Formats: sequence, C-alpha cells, structure tokens
Amino acid sequence: MESLDYETCENEIYNAHQAKRTQWHSLIHTTVKWTLCLLTGVLVSLTAFGVNMGVENIAAVKFSYTFALMEDSLLASFVVYSLFNCALVLVATVLVVYFAPQATGSGIPDVKAFLNGVDVRGVLLARTLIAKTIGCVCAVAAGLAVGKEGPFVHIGSCIASLLGQGGTKHYQYKGKWLQTVKNDVDQRELVTCGATAGVAAAFRSPVGGVLFALEEATSWWSNQLLWRSFFTTAVVSVVVRTTMKMCGGKQCGYFGEVGGFIIFEMREGQVDYQLYELLPMTMLGLIGGLLGASFNSLSARLGTWRREVLSNHEKSSRVYEAVAVAFITSLVTYILPLLSGCKECPTDSVMMCPRDSQDVHFGNYVAFNCHAPKQYNPLATLFFNTQDNAIRALFGSNTDHEFDVTSLTTFFLFFYALAILTYGISVPAGLFVPGILCGASYGRLVGYAMTEFHGGKDIDEGTYALLGAASFLGGCMRITVSLCVILLELTNNLNLLPLMMLVLLVAKAVGDATGVKAIYDMQIDLKNLPVIPDNPDQAMHNINAVDAAATPVVSFQRVEQVQRIVDILTGCSHSGYPVMATDHTGEPSFMGFILKSHLLQVLASRQAFQTSSKPRDNNIQMVASSLQLNQAWKAVSTRGLSVADVNLETADMDLYLDLAPYVNPSPYVVQEDMSLNKAYQLFRQLGLRHLAVVPKAREVSGIITRKDLLPEGFQQRFPGVDVVSPSSLNERGHTLSDRLMQTNNMDKIKIGRSV
Repeated sequence: MESLDYETCENEIYNAHQAKRTQWHSLIHTTVKWTLCLLTGVLVSLTAFGVNMGVENIAAVKFSYTFALMEDSLLASFVVYSLFNCALVLVATVLVVYFAPQATGSGIPDVKAFLNGVDVRGVLLARTLIAKTIGCVCAVAAGLAVGKEGPFVHIGSCIASLLGQGGTKHYQYKGKWLQTVKNDVDQRELVTCGATAGVAAAFRSPVGGVLFALEEATSWWSNQLLWRSFFTTAVVSVVVRTTMKMCGGKQCGYFGEVGGFIIFEMREGQVDYQLYELLPMTMLGLIGGLLGASFNSLSARLGTWRREVLSNHEKSSRVYEAVAVAFITSLVTYILPLLSGCKECPTDSVMMCPRDSQDVHFGNYVAFNCHAPKQYNPLATLFFNTQDNAIRALFGSNTDHEFDVTSLTTFFLFFYALAILTYGISVPAGLFVPGILCGASYGRLVGYAMTEFHGGKDIDEGTYALLGAASFLGGCMRITVSLCVILLELTNNLNLLPLMMLVLLVAKAVGDATGVKAIYDMQIDLKNLPVIPDNPDQAMHNINAVDAAATPVVSFQRVEQVQRIVDILTGCSHSGYPVMATDHTGEPSFMGFILKSHLLQVLASRQAFQTSSKPRDNNIQMVASSLQLNQAWKAVSTRGLSVADVNLETADMDLYLDLAPYVNPSPYVVQEDMSLNKAYQLFRQLGLRHLAVVPKAREVSGIITRKDLLPEGFQQRFPGVDVVSPSSLNERGHTLSDRLMQTNNMDKIKIGRSV
C-alpha cells in the first residue's frame, strides 16, 4: 500500500496546464464530475436493487423447499436447508479467497482508509466489485448473521472509482474530457459520493448517507463535495423508488412490494413519551454501550486469532471455516425454533396469522412445526426468516407480546454469539443489520417489561425495539448524528428524535468510557492500515517536529545523472524526495519536492535527457509542456510504474536530467521547533503525503493576513489580474529557479519518511 497525493503539485507541468485552461475547460471539468455523480447514483441504485432481488428470491426458494419437506421429514428438511446455506456460503467465500481477497468484510474500513489517504491495492477494482456483489447476495441469502448494508458502501465506492477511471485497466474508455478527473483529488470526491450513495441505497436514507460519509468515512470535506454528495443520494432515492414500483406483486419473483429494502413504517407506534420512560430509555443506552463495546472486544480477539493462526495455513482453511460457520448457523436457526413452542395467533391482528409459508415469504407470524391451524412460532419468526423481515417483526407497532420473554432472550443470546463468530470470516459481511437485530431484541424486552409494569398504556414495544437497535449500533460504531438520521428516515417518525438522541449519546459515552475502540477502528488496526486518527496523542505536545522526522534525508540536486536517479529509486522506497539547488551565493537551498511517480514517468519518456550537467532555464516551459498532467497518475488500487518497468539503454545512464520542471516548489513545510501535535493536525487536515521539516528562516519576506485573501483586498492589490501564468512571471525576469532561491535560502532540510 502507499499514500495518495491529495496535495496539489504546483510544478511547471501543472502551471503550464493551468495557463492553457479557459472557462470552457472549467465548465467541462465541472460537467464531467456532475455527470459521474449522476451515473454513480443510477448504477448504485440498480446494483442495490439487483442484490436485494437476488437475496429475496434465493431465500424464498430455500424456505419453500424447506417448508415443503418439513411436512414429510424434519431430517430431510434440515439437510436441504443446511445444504442450501453451505452451498451459498461456499460460493461467497471461494470468490473472496481466490478471486478478490479485498472483498471480505464490510469494506467500510478500507474505504475510510482510502479517503484518509491510503491506497490499498485491490480495494476498488472491478473484480472486487464483482466478488462483493455476488458474495453479498450469497452470504445474506444463506442466513448468516451478516448484513448487506455495510458492503453497499464498498460497492458504491467501487462503482464511483471505476466510472472516474473510465473502466478497468484492460477495458477502459480514454475520452479526452474524462482525463480531467484522473487525479487523486477528484477520485477522492467521487469515491466519497459513491460511499454516500451506498448508504442511501441500503437504507433509503439520502440525508443519512451524506452525514455518514461526513461523520465516519472521510477526513476532508467541502461545500462542493457536500452538494455533489447530496445530489448523488437524491438520484439514488428516485431510482430506488422507481425500481420498487416496478416490482409490485410478484413481477420480480418473490421480491414483494418492499423486498429486501429496509423499510420500517412506525407511524402508528408510540407518538409521545412520559417522564418515567426516560429512565428505562437511558438504561437502554447504557446497555447498548456495554454490549457494543463487548462485541467489539470479542470480535477483535477472534479476528486476531484468525490473523495469527489461519493466515499461516493454506487458503482452503478459510473456506472450511466459512462453511463450518454456515452449518453452525443452520443448526441453530433450525433446531431452536423446533424446540420452541407455538403460540395462539392474536385475535386483533391486522396481518395474516399464520402467514402462508408456501406462498408468502415475508411478514410476521411464521408457522414452524405448529400443528394447530391458528398458531405461529415466535422464535421461527425471528430465526427462520430473512433478516429484513425479522427486523420488521421486531419493530412492528401495536403488536404487543407477539414475542415472549423466552423467545426474545434466546434469540438475543444466540444471535449475538453468531454475529461475533461470523464477523470476520472470508465473506462480504456488514454489521448494521446484525447490530439492529441484537439491539431490537433486548430493546423489545425492555418494552415488554414496561407494558407489563404500566399495563401497556401508551407504550409500544416496537418503539423500544428501535431505541434498542440505536443503542447497540451507537455503542458498537460510536456514530451519533448520521445514525440518528438514518434510523429516523427508515421509520418516518420524527416524534422519536429526542429519544433517539438521548439513547445514542448515552451509548456512545458509555462505549468510549470502556476504552474499547469503535468497530471500524478496530478493523483498521487488524488490517494494519496506516490511517491517521482524528486526534493526536497527548504526548505529541511535548515533542518537536524535528525529533520525529526521519533521517538521513535522501535528496536530489537540481541536475542529476540518470544513473544516480535510477540507483536511488531502486534502493529507496520513499515516494517523494527533496530537491536541492545552489543560489547565487553558492549556498544550498531547498528547491522543493519531486514525486517518485513523476520521476519514473520522466525517465520512461526519455524526452528530457541532456548531455550537459548545467541547468537549462531557457526551455523549462518547453519541457513542461511536452508532458501531460495525468501521465504520472496511477489508477486507484493498482500497482503503479516501477523502476523495473522503465527500459533505459546503457547510454542513457550517462546523461543528465534537469528536475526543475517537475519539482513542486511550494510544498508544505514546518519549522523544526514546531510541536508534533501541530504538525499532526496540519498533515491530517490537508491530506498530505510529505511534510518537510526545515530550520528557522533567516528572514521574513512578508506577512499575509485575512484581508489580503479577501476578494476586495486582492483586487485592489492586483487590479485586472485573474491568473498569474508562469510565462508572465518569466517575462518579468523571474524564472522558477530565481524565485525559489530568493525565497528559500536555507542551509539544511529534514523530511519525514513517506508511508
């Protein structure tokens, strides 16, 4: 893995490109980005529709055969049921293990790492998208304790990245205008929009999707990005609603009217609350914080064992593990309802009770091994059902005592254990749905107790189930604002806003107090992803930047022999190097930074070689204009150009290369006595890849204040000037090297090692 270049490299190539830009080019660039956002929203919506339709139809076929065989033989029914689940998991895990290893898990930690500036190879490739999509369908349809909502974030990010690159490495559209977004900054924005689209498609929550990316995923934000993200989620909302209307009745098989989309209407639920309810609701937040933290801790320990033990064995061991978990899940979800008793259907139920298991594959009141005509199995309604339908049953309004204490307790204990066991196996797996089910089960238990204690007056068990789900997710993920909006958009009930806020705040506070990290941060640690946390360590206040900088510094002179450049690139893994020059007094000065990718591209092109070891200031612009801005850009999640890929002849090694056109003369630098805490904040907030540490300057050239940057002050000082082009600067007698030497007269430099 390596870091991404989120800093603008303002070298002569960039300046030459900017000098040729017109308003037309800016309009095209903006149009391309909006068009890609539109396409991202449409494709993510259609993919989500396909995933949900696949899950619902496959699960319905599985349950149809299982219920049909149950009338003749329970053993045959279980064998078919377990074979269905094991076969589906086998397909999912084989795709992940042998075809696309980066498709495992939810993918949210990987997307978060990318938006933080870490490019992990294979995360956003086409094969990862394919394995993630198919594997997600199989894993969820197999009844594992996983969800498909988390993988939608990864799927949306993959789609956005592939659109921004014009396709895959071998099948790529190389249109002229698409080249304008082939840079890390624009790719970061597109991937952010893809992540928001994934959340919006999973939960039908456009505002929640934007807030999720802002709160949890990205470490950089802007008003333009906010606007485009919201536009993308709006497109998702429209397309998802349109596709759902197309599948009314049985036009899409067993998909039904809502299918696998999580839609929980709670308009008939609890509309108000009493003061005495604040105590049990606060207790829900406390329980959710503790259970969420314990879930994170236990799953992290199991993940560490998998990394240390299973990784030392052959790949097939991970396949065997996933199939074994599928069999255990099948055994639990079949045997427990079988051992549980049936209940009489409520006389005032507005829903079919029991539901027709041979024809209807969604809804409440599952008749599992019930011999009387008007009975249903509460535990089977939760276990022997798709997870979306189980959530609808738990969130159901005006269905008091549909689930007894024994059923809810049994379901919570076993599903909680299954979720810990399953999260981390080699299949696409999300955490939202398992978290909702765990929280909703103990939340409904609290609601059951409240209705018993207060006689059921104005208290709805479904409302407590929703608050329980919020508490568990808050304690596990440690997100508040976006999660609150997502759950409220799901239920269409703003009356629950104060209660939701209370529960989430308590759950997050309790979870943080335990000292256990959030689940996605733990997954980042398990994967050893170099993601910079939000806040620096307290010890950094007492450490200077120069003490943390890596030494010795590997640097280039302005004019270097090709042989030395190749030797340094071969023997050093740094992704950027400082370039030194000599000023008019003969003293060395810091000229700027040059990226390894730019050096490799210049060497591969062989256009700028020269026989003289002297700088050539007279044709810097010509050399800069001969190269394209995006030639050195590496496609996301792929291996870039390496030294081995550069084919140079023996005679080329004796030639020289003037690095001036390719040097970024304005990198971010800090003085050596700056605290590491301050340098940390600068590095993270600006998304830097390198930060040079320099000694104290000998003089101050000037001071810029707020008024100098305001449009009015700028126009007064520079009347009639829109863009200062490199050519206009050279016409006034100030070449690039002159300006650098005049403003950067420094004796030495230290640079932090790149990731």
